[in-house]
Amino acid sequence: MAKLRVGILISGRGSNMAALIRAADEPDYPAEIACVVSNIADAPGLGIADKAGVATAVVSHQGYPNRESFDRVLSTTLERHGVELVALAGFMRILDRWFVERWAGRLINIHPSLLPAFKGRQVERQTIEAGVRISGCTVHLVVPDLDAGPIVAQAAVPVLPGDTEQMLSARILRQEHHLYPLVVRWFAEGRVVETDRGVEVKGVAPGGTLLFSTEP
Repeated sequence: MAKLRVGILISGRGSNMAALIRAADEPDYPAEIACVVSNIADAPGLGIADKAGVATAVVSHQGYPNRESFDRVLSTTLERHGVELVALAGFMRILDRWFVERWAGRLINIHPSLLPAFKGRQVERQTIEAGVRISGCTVHLVVPDLDAGPIVAQAAVPVLPGDTEQMLSARILRQEHHLYPLVVRWFAEGRVVETDRGVEVKGVAPGGTLLFSTEP
C-alpha cells in the first residue's frame, strides 16, 4: 500500500519537522515526507531535512504583490512533489484563504496550547500570566480564521510553580514531538473524518485523542 505523501512547511529550526522525519524512517510508519519547504532560505530545518535525504525547497515570501500570489507558488511546489497532506511546523506566515481552501481537510497545524485557549503568538507567556494549571498542545485542521480549525488531538502538560516561558515551552514541545507523528499516522490510515461536530478519529478509544503527561 502506498504511503501518504506529506509536505512540511517551516520557517526555522523545524523541531516538529525533525520528529516527523524520524517517525517516517520507521518501516511500519504509513506516511513518508515528500518535501520540506521553507519561506526562509537559511532556515536551520532545511539542513536537517537535507541531511536526512528529504527533498527541500525555498519559496521566499518576499517580492510578491500579495499573500495569495505567494501562496499559489507555495501550493504549486507542494503539488510538484505529489503532496497529499500539508503539515505546518513553525511556518511563520498566515496563509491566504485561497491556500486554506485549496488544501481544505489536508492541512494541519500544531499549536502550543490547549485550543481554543491562548491563540496566536507568545502562547507560553499568555498561559503563565493567566495562572492556569494545565497547558499543552493541539493538532488541528487549518481554516481561514487563526487557530480556529477543528481539533484532531491534544496533549496536556502541567504548568508548574516557578515555570518560565522557556521551561513550559520545552515541556510542551516534548509532547508535540509525540503527538504530531501520531496524528499524521491517523491521517495516513484514513482514520480522521470531519463531521458536523468537528473531527472524529475512527478506531481510537474514547479519550484516546487527549494525551496526558505528568513529567516535570
